[in-house]
Amino acid sequence: MSTFVLIHGGGDVGWHFHRVEAELLARGHDVVAPDLPADDDLKTLDDYADAVVEAVGPRRDLVVVGHSFGAFTAPLVADRLPVDMLILLAGMIPAPRESPDDWWANTGYGRAVAEQAARDGGLTGNPDPFVSFYHDVPRELAEEAMSKERAHPSIAAGVTPWPLESWPDVPTRFLLCSDDRFFPPDFLRRLARERLGIVPDEIAGSHCVALSRPKELADRLEQYAKQAVR
Repeated sequence: MSTFVLIHGGGDVGWHFHRVEAELLARGHDVVAPDLPADDDLKTLDDYADAVVEAVGPRRDLVVVGHSFGAFTAPLVADRLPVDMLILLAGMIPAPRESPDDWWANTGYGRAVAEQAARDGGLTGNPDPFVSFYHDVPRELAEEAMSKERAHPSIAAGVTPWPLESWPDVPTRFLLCSDDRFFPPDFLRRLARERLGIVPDEIAGSHCVALSRPKELADRLEQYAKQAVR
């Protein structure tokens, strides 16, 4: 059995993974899904990694999952702990010494969104979160998710260069969401190829697939864990 370390994205909380957590626990796995520090503009990416490491404690057989902005934190955790596998879920793949604030322009995100929006009639990048983020999440659940939003990441985390000089020596997978209207799939396919040298796997669902398709996501995570070499 594995311990899945689930790292939430920007503005979010560990609750984002609660439906996936229930699936994994029912299958006999352990799950750690901490709330990263928020509402403190002095907290850095290292502070976020510290919070995850503290939450993991002495657990082993670790599979670390970083969702969206959580991809800036997940490799830092994998660099500090004995991790069997690192999984980026619709993740913002950082480059060495790149700050999160610089990531958007460096990756060509704005252009990619504009191009996809032209193709889908403005669904991608739509200012309505029920269109761009939660379009396949039940409305009541989406509203609950939005009620939990926090000020995360901090100003300090945004401007500070990502501290690693290279990607951690850990087996890494990338899983994109084929119906993502925040990070266009073509954009993530290119980014995974350019920055990790891998072809991403794909799962049907929105950027918030952990809420909309928890069983399917748990299936994928469990499959990855079985591939991990221990």
